[in-house]
Amino acid sequence: MGVHGPAEMTDAEAFAAIALAAVACDGTLGRDEAHALRRSLEYRTPYKDRNEQEMATLFDRLLAQLRSDGVEKLVDDALPVLTPVQQETALAVAVQLTHADRDVTPEEKSFLNNLTGRLNLPEGRAVMVLEAIMALNRDSLAA
Repeated sequence: MGVHGPAEMTDAEAFAAIALAAVACDGTLGRDEAHALRRSLEYRTPYKDRNEQEMATLFDRLLAQLRSDGVEKLVDDALPVLTPVQQETALAVAVQLTHADRDVTPEEKSFLNNLTGRLNLPEGRAVMVLEAIMALNRDSLAA
């Protein structure tokens, strides 16, 4: 078991943890996903005010926790730290990130369904967010 717990996690760490869990839930962290992860955070508060070293330190810590405890525990530690509004946005970012490489794996679908069911949001809200982001990423003009 790792030494990190929810009391040690800030909301910024928790939000980034959900995003990291989304890209790592299928057991791989590809270049497209890593780039999308970085892009999804770089214009958001408080990440936009952090330098490269601070961001590297944040992700090093989260990756260490992910490796020691796994995706499920990382999410378990992160969710209670986030407000419902932050959870909703974290879900939207997670859905967007699973679509970053245009190939949503069964593991990613399972992760999103699990995450959707665990959020502290009004009835049906999480599913609505999930479906909206999926519609946004659908390649509906493909033959």
